[in-house]
Amino acid sequence: MADEFAKGLGLLTGAGLIWMVLAGWYRTPSFEGAQLTGSIPDGLTMYDQLGVVLLEAMFWLAIFGAVLFWVGVPIGRELYARANGE
Repeated sequence: MADEFAKGLGLLTGAGLIWMVLAGWYRTPSFEGAQLTGSIPDGLTMYDQLGVVLLEAMFWLAIFGAVLFWVGVPIGRELYARANGE
C-alpha cells in the first residue's frame, strides 16, 4: 500500500512541478495580473505549441496519476481479492 502512495505522490509532485514551470512561462502575462492561470498568448511558434500541449498533459497526468494509484489500484486489488475468494 505504501508503494502506491509513493507512486501517486511522485506523479503528483513531478508532473505538478513541470506544470508550474510551463504555466509560469505560458500563462503568466505579468506579475501584476493573473499568475499561472492567465490566458495563453497568440502567435506561438511550433515549440511553444508543443510546450502548451505538454502543459495540459502534465496537469492531467498529475490529477489522474494520483487518483489512479491512490484510489484505482487499491480498489482493483480489493476486487481481485474478493473475486478469488482470498
